[in-house]
Amino acid sequence: MNRSLILSLALGTSLAACAAEPPERPAAAPTADRAAPAPAAVSADAEAQVRAALGSLLPGAEIGEVRASPLPGLMEANIEGRVLYVSSDGRYLIQGNLIDVEARDNLTLHAEARGRKALLDSVDVSQRAVVFPAANEKHVIKVFTDIDCGFCRRMHRQIDEYNRLGITVQYLFYPRAGLGSESFDKAVSVWCARDRRKALTDAKNGVELPRANCSNPVTMDYDLGRRVGLSGTPAVYAASGHELGGYVEPAELRARLDELAASQPDGR
Repeated sequence: MNRSLILSLALGTSLAACAAEPPERPAAAPTADRAAPAPAAVSADAEAQVRAALGSLLPGAEIGEVRASPLPGLMEANIEGRVLYVSSDGRYLIQGNLIDVEARDNLTLHAEARGRKALLDSVDVSQRAVVFPAANEKHVIKVFTDIDCGFCRRMHRQIDEYNRLGITVQYLFYPRAGLGSESFDKAVSVWCARDRRKALTDAKNGVELPRANCSNPVTMDYDLGRRVGLSGTPAVYAASGHELGGYVEPAELRARLDELAASQPDGR
């Protein structure tokens, strides 16, 4: 069995997921009632065993943070945007969600968000994103977008409403057809335009832009999208790293962001 197929089975994703419109994805629903139990410290030997086991199962996969999970005896490992649970001796692997029954909280969502946040926070927005700022900013989201994606176009037609509701949108490019595709070339042309916001809006409205080429972040954005584990476009992420779904109506998105912010210790 090849590495890509093993990885897709282990992470529960479809190899063709980025070739179709994204399914409806639920927002993270953390609770503010009670903090998750703090994980115990991880010994260097235990971490090394887990990394070695995952490396043998998923050769070439990027293994991020490895730490103790809230469940004794299990480690959690962040791999390409998803969290897997591994016994501390590296022998057993569990995929799925870890639920805190008492708090009624999905701890796996938070673990995945922590890994995504580290990746997304590394983005230099001034050099990588096309930003539609809210005048009265309450929330900031990062959105991986495809010029030719129907749901992406639908979302962008409401960009003024997202902004009116206090949501700043930072667009990153994710041409689902892949590097060098027509959608990739359109993204490059948007980035190279004098007015990127207008060019992005025109392109999403079906206007054929003059082809242009310049130093651009499209390949880096595409790679980042794969690393955070997106499964379709648009892929919407809160500042906390929590995935908010695909296309979400502006008022519903604002409500989800408010709920999420209220549950975070720092209000973000």
